[in-house]
Amino acid sequence: MNSSVVARRLLITGGAGFIGFHSARLFSEAGWQVTILDNLSRRGTQSNADLLQSTYKCRLIKCDIRNAEDVTAAIREASPDAILHLAGQVAVTTSVVNPREDFEINAIGTLNVLEATRALCPHVPFLFSSTNKVYGKMESVGVLERNGRYEYETLMDGIPESFPLSFHSPYGCSKGAADQYVLDYHRVFGLQTIVFRQSCIYGTHQYGIEDQGWVAWFSIAAALGKKITIYGDGKQIRDVLDVRDLVQAYMLAIERHREVAGEAFNVGGGPVNTLSLLELLDYIQTARGIKIPLSYDDWRPGDQRVFVCNIDKAKRLLGWQPKVHVRDGVLHLIDWVNANPQLFQWLK
Repeated sequence: MNSSVVARRLLITGGAGFIGFHSARLFSEAGWQVTILDNLSRRGTQSNADLLQSTYKCRLIKCDIRNAEDVTAAIREASPDAILHLAGQVAVTTSVVNPREDFEINAIGTLNVLEATRALCPHVPFLFSSTNKVYGKMESVGVLERNGRYEYETLMDGIPESFPLSFHSPYGCSKGAADQYVLDYHRVFGLQTIVFRQSCIYGTHQYGIEDQGWVAWFSIAAALGKKITIYGDGKQIRDVLDVRDLVQAYMLAIERHREVAGEAFNVGGGPVNTLSLLELLDYIQTARGIKIPLSYDDWRPGDQRVFVCNIDKAKRLLGWQPKVHVRDGVLHLIDWVNANPQLFQWLK
């Protein structure tokens, strides 16, 4: 990069988390000056933050998004040219155990970031990481079992953004409320907000646990010889997306924010990158030459037997589509887990 050109500044809330880490890394490599805002409460975030600061020269502001004054001070200090809001409570089961904390982080925390943006930098692109859970259980959609997996009966291209919203579980409600606030801040206040309703994102530096990040969790548990619990019957499928492809979508949205502000995008692997829980286990067992011990438990609140994004809108308006095939991406993740056993000693 020409030294006479001032680098654009990106603020990433939740920047030491899984998606935040990859976003910070890839934006830094693209020439952005990145500030990560994180309270470092989740396992693995401290090591991610250390690596981002030492290798990619990212700046860290330790901050909890539930504190409105701290958020405002952080955004004033970072003076961003773009904001990527990833910070949040990410697990359905955790939201059921503590719905108040889930709401305070996801809904009130997002409102705090929006209000600080409105006060200090209302014209910068503001990207929000939402979830497919805003569509609920989608009980009106026909699902059938075929070849040992569930599939949509008719929606072969997946669920479009026009599908009715229906919030199930405290997590679905808190993320859904945040999703709608982010969109409404464009309508009412003119903020350059863009929502990404993300399907199952996976990749390296994801410290998956049993109730969140199932692709990484299965890979980690298999490496450690842990028994894996299947909630439901394991035939449920998701369109899985490599995190590197997700960050490319973020980059395109920032470049095109004037044309796509106020839009919501379903972002996932799409119909060509679907995977059931049992299929993932087969991948891992084949790759490692092992048999994984399994147990089964009840379906969790809001669980969908199928979720597959229709990604046509992102293709059309962002010029984006996934490049990493599910098999290649999962094998890349498995290789990373196998090469870094020291990162998972806490699970032993």
